[in-house]
Amino acid sequence: MKIVYSLLIALVVLVLASCKKDSIHYADDFGDSRRAWQAFKDSAHNSYRYKVVSGSWVGIGMETIITVQAGKVVGRSFKYTARINNAPITTVREWVENESQLNSHQEGAKTITLDQVYQEAKDNWLKKRDDADTYFEARNNGKISTAGYVPHGCADDCFTGITITLIEAI
Repeated sequence: MKIVYSLLIALVVLVLASCKKDSIHYADDFGDSRRAWQAFKDSAHNSYRYKVVSGSWVGIGMETIITVQAGKVVGRSFKYTARINNAPITTVREWVENESQLNSHQEGAKTITLDQVYQEAKDNWLKKRDDADTYFEARNNGKISTAGYVPHGCADDCFTGITITLIEAI
């Protein structure tokens, strides 16, 4: 009888473990994207650059290019554009940081690798929340392009996460 109870308990534990729900939205798509990223990273010898963009409905836009060589962030550039007095969109400010100057400017995306981006997406941006809508896209040849969330009821510029429009080997 002990064997029957032991087998029954083992079976219940196995069934419960297999029913574990994902703690993030888009878990399958995220996993596929992470595998595409890993294959790209290997082929590029972990040397690449990626562009993070953001903007506002009022006509401002920001783009940051992060450069990574051999798995280490070695550069960051930033461009801020705006529409002033209904004129065409113009560049208001831009700068470039080399490795020794990293993070010397307050503006711009964080100086993190895409491995860290994927980790942040998994740990924070794609986390299941009852009070927000979550978004994930992989439009960079299967690699991450959008990951984040917008709290319910928020009207303007409420996206928390990342939008990446370019990932390329260097």
